Formats: sequence, structure tokens, C-alpha cells
Amino acid sequence: MSADALSSPAAPRRLTPGRACLLLGLALVALALVHLHAGPGLADGLAALFAAPGAATAPLVLHFAWWPRLAMALLAGAGLALAGVLMQQVLRNPLAAPTTLGVASGANLGLMVANLAAPGLLALGREWVALAGGGLAMGLVFLLAWRRGLSPVVVVLGGLVVNLYLGALAMVLLLFHQEELKGLLIWGAGSLAQNGWQDVAFLAPRLALGALLAAWLLRPLAVLELDDASAKSLGVSLKWLRLGGLGLAVFLTGCVVSVVGVVGFIGLAAPNIVRLAGARRLGARLVWSTLLGALLLATTDQLLQRYAGILPTLIPTGATTAALGAPLLLWLIPRLRLTGNAPPHEAHTVGSRHPSPRRRAALLAVGLLGVAVLAVFAGQGGDGWQWASPGHGELLQWRWPRLLAAAGCGLMLAIAGTLIQRLTANPMASPEVLGISGGSAIALMGAIFLLPAPGNLTLVGVGTLGALATLAVLVLVNRKSGFQPARLLLTGVAITALFEAIKAVVLAGGDPRGQQIIAWLSGSTYYVDATSASTVTGVALLLALAAAPLARWLDILPLGSATAAALGIHLRRARLALLLLMALLTAAATLVVGPLSFVGLLAPHMARLLGFARARAHLAGAALIGALLMVLADWLGRQLLFPQEIPAGLVASLLGGAYFMWGLRRL
Repeated sequence: MSADALSSPAAPRRLTPGRACLLLGLALVALALVHLHAGPGLADGLAALFAAPGAATAPLVLHFAWWPRLAMALLAGAGLALAGVLMQQVLRNPLAAPTTLGVASGANLGLMVANLAAPGLLALGREWVALAGGGLAMGLVFLLAWRRGLSPVVVVLGGLVVNLYLGALAMVLLLFHQEELKGLLIWGAGSLAQNGWQDVAFLAPRLALGALLAAWLLRPLAVLELDDASAKSLGVSLKWLRLGGLGLAVFLTGCVVSVVGVVGFIGLAAPNIVRLAGARRLGARLVWSTLLGALLLATTDQLLQRYAGILPTLIPTGATTAALGAPLLLWLIPRLRLTGNAPPHEAHTVGSRHPSPRRRAALLAVGLLGVAVLAVFAGQGGDGWQWASPGHGELLQWRWPRLLAAAGCGLMLAIAGTLIQRLTANPMASPEVLGISGGSAIALMGAIFLLPAPGNLTLVGVGTLGALATLAVLVLVNRKSGFQPARLLLTGVAITALFEAIKAVVLAGGDPRGQQIIAWLSGSTYYVDATSASTVTGVALLLALAAAPLARWLDILPLGSATAAALGIHLRRARLALLLLMALLTAAATLVVGPLSFVGLLAPHMARLLGFARARAHLAGAALIGALLMVLADWLGRQLLFPQEIPAGLVASLLGGAYFMWGLRRL
């Protein structure tokens, strides 16, 4: 069913924005009444709203915690929804929102940096620090998408990589400053907990100012529904109008994030729900989206409070909205009409074919050997840079397992990325970008928390099932659209958002295993021993050998289904085999270096640029480049901040994310 069908006047019993808000409002009132009746009663509960009670505990909790929390949920939801409407209107992009454009992550990182490096800035105004961080993040997204005319898909894809990149930077800060930032984990995941009315008094006037400015900009912003030429003919300065609208959206987001942290998907869900329910004019969307966003967040928070006692861990409200928003985005993707240019077909990024790919592969192998020697023998010690001699037995025994593990994981991620890029004919596809690594990571986190002492074989099996489940979601959501690259990428955005939400819940829960999860998510090879390194290397080589006979399929499948079938390929069997192999590769690599590395995207691209065009050569070149990148990332991570260490997965993520942004900028 299309969005137009949902909003057609002839549709029976259609859900209007007013009815949606009424239903949510009734649910919110019912939950609030149940809570008050379970406490001191309705009359005393209402009295506690207006005046501080005496010494009784329950009315005190209501006055200083429960009522302020309800007010904060309404304010934060309204502010994020209003920001989402402004972003979608200015960019003409139904997927624009504070979270999908990286604004919330930028504001969060800005506050973390200020908390560590310049606490005095927070005294001048938290909202301005958050505004600076969010503005820089959005500016980076715009820089990536400007050459493509702010195409909706490129904007959202830029937002995805900026989110991941800023998340990697935040993880580096968290690893090195766990004690200082421990209190920010829950807050960063979107906590609405209050201990007074101070934050409400801080946020309310700022959101009121933002709402007044949005009302003032209403008529000029409505002109943006026209094309640029028509808008300019009316005498509107599009540059300043867009700057003003987006600046206001970033300000609203920064104010909310500075108080409650990152609350996911309210800014995406509310505007799209009211649009699908029939609100077409900008004024109606601003009003109904703001009201619906407030009710959505407040109702979600009331449900969490209602059932918090039976939950095994603390679940921040912001992470919950993100977890609920991801399925909503998956539902919206087939119904969205995406205008603008999609990411280019694979042929646009293919480099010239090298006449002697074997010579290039030999040079890469020599380079990998050289980097491996450097990683094993060169490094910093207490006396500065040293070259380890064979007599440094203990040092070498610590280094070579890390070398093998990094090389094996890089090889597996590179082959997985090559498989998915050639299978989908999509140069932006990779296990990380399509959410396959995130799905595998969700399954692995579940196994760590739910299974008693799971072994490596169990974890690989569970991770593979998670990757296969993610692939099944990709197929179900995109089969009707013919697996268009744009929609595949947007599905990856939704799955990655779900992974981020679950990660936030795990880190905010206070479980001691959370520290193990942090170390694993960062992709550290620090704990790899000789046995596990040998196992990873063996698995990588076996799976690489299994991929080699499939090269003929990979050469033919990008030509189209009809051509492949005419050449005698059983399409269903071939695709299933390739997807299963890719899931195994992704799960095995994710188990060691975490889900954040961009090697699966970076290595196949670099291989193509070096002239590895045919599938067999492409697989070999990408595998060598992937191994070289991960070994280099592991060595750099040990040396850059010596004696402290940046995990290899984070270094690879920062390097790969930078390359991804560079490539997106050149599209």
C-alpha cells in the first residue's frame, strides 16, 4: 500500500492525525492514572504537581521525579518532532531527522568532549556546546551530499557514516575515560530521569522560542515545496531560508540532547506518521507532528516505568524509542518515494582493468609481508622505539597472535564485502553499511548475556544466524522494489539503528559484562592468544578457498537475472550459497574485531581502483588489501597513543569511514 493510498479521502476508517493523537493521549492518560492510583491516589497525586508535599515519600517522589519526568518527555518529544519536520521540509527528504543526519550524535560527542577538555564551556550553556557539535555533524553531512544536490539517499547515507564515525570517536573517549564518562552512558542513551524541575525550566522557554521562530518561518518554508526555480521566481533566498530552517532544527535538537541525551527516531517517526495519516500542508504537519512526538515519547516512557520492575536491567527511554523506530523505518522504506539521484551503479566506480593483476597481487603480498614484519618487530617500549630481536621471546609471543587475528579478520571482511557488492551490483554495499555486521553483533551480545559460558563455536553459530536473519530482513523489505541500491542502503540504516539501540541498553545497564562488550565492540585484538589466532586464520583461509570456485557466479550475476539464467546458473541456489558464505565470513570476523570496521567496504573499492576487475582477481586483491589494512590498523592502534592503545577495529573504522566519506564526496 502506498502513502497516497493511506491518506486518500476515500480510504475507509482512515487514521487521521487527530485520531492518532487522541488514541495516544488516551493511552497516556490511562497509564498516568494507573500510576497515580497505585501511589498516593489521584487527588494527592494531582496536588503533588502544584505544591511540594510534606514528609511523605510517595508525594515527594511524584513532585520531584514523576511529574518533572512526564513534563520532560512531552517537551523533548515535541522538540525532536518539530526539528524533524523542519529538516524534512528544508531537504525535501522524508528520511531526514536529528538521528539519521548525525545531529544528535554530534551534539552528544560535543558534550562528551567539553565534559573532558573544557568543563567551563558547559557553564556558559550546554545547549550551545550541543549546538556546535550538532551543527558540525550536519555540516559534514551536507559537505558529503552537496555535489549530488542533497539527494535524499546520499544525505541519509552520509548521515549513517557520520553517525558511525562519531560513534567510533565516542567509543575511543569512553575507552580511555571510563570513570569520567560512566555517568554519561545512561544519559547518552536517552534518559528522562529527573530529580527536580530545573531541567524542565531550562528546556521549556528554549523550545517555546523555537516554536515561535518556526511559526514565523512557516510561510517562507512552505515555498520549499516548490522546485528551486519557482521558489526563486517568488523572490525567496533559498540559501538563507535553508540555513535558517536547518539552524533552527539543530538548535532544537541541541537543546533536547543537552538535557536528556540522544533520543532516537521521534524526529523521524512523528512527521512521517502524520504525513501518511493525511497532513499535507506544512502548518498542519508542524502542529500535529509536535503534538504526536510529545505523546509518543511520553507514552513510551510511561510504559517503561510501568514495567520497569519486571525488566532485568535499566532500559533508557531513548534507546527504546530507537528500537521501536527501526521497525517503523523498515515499514516506511517500501512506501517512500525517493526522489533525486540514487548511488551510482557499480560501473561508475570500476577502475581500469590492470593488464597483469597477478603482478599487482604479488606486490600487495610483499607489502602485507612488510607490514607484518613491522607489526611483529617494531614498536615503542619504555625506552622509546625498539626493534625486537629474536631474544625478545615474550614480546614476540604477544605480537604474532594479534597479527594473525587481524589479518584473518581483514581477509574475511574484505571477501564478504566483495561478495555483497558484486551480488547486489551496489558499490556502497558492505556488511557494515547494510547492517549485516550489526545483526551479527546483536545475536552475539544476546548469546553472551543469555547463554551460560558460550564457546567460540557456539558464538560463531549464533553470529551466523544473526547475519542470516539480517539478510532475510533485507530480502523481505526489498524484494518488491527489485533490490534497488537506495532502498537496500536505507534498510541497512534501520538495522544499524536497532543495533545502536541494543548496544546503548547493554552499556547503560551496569552489568559487569558490559565492560567485556565495550572491549569487544571496539574491535581489540588484545586478548587474542595463540590458539584463537590460529583458529581465526584457519577459518579465514578455509572460507577464502570456499569463495574461489564461486568466481564464475560473481562474474555473471551482475549482468542480470535473465543473462545468468540463460548461461545455466540456478539463481536461487547461487544467491543462497553466496549469502550463506557471506554470513559465515561476517560472523567469524565480527566475533574478533567487532561490527564497526569499514574494511568490508574499503577493501573491495581499493581492489577495483588497483585494476582487479574480474571476480577471481577481485576476491584475491580485496583479501590481500583487507588483511593489510587490519594489520596496519592494529599496529597503528598500539603506537599512536602509547602506552595506551586504540583497538584495531576502531582504527580501521576511522580510516575506513574517512575513505567512505571521501568516496561519497566524489560521487
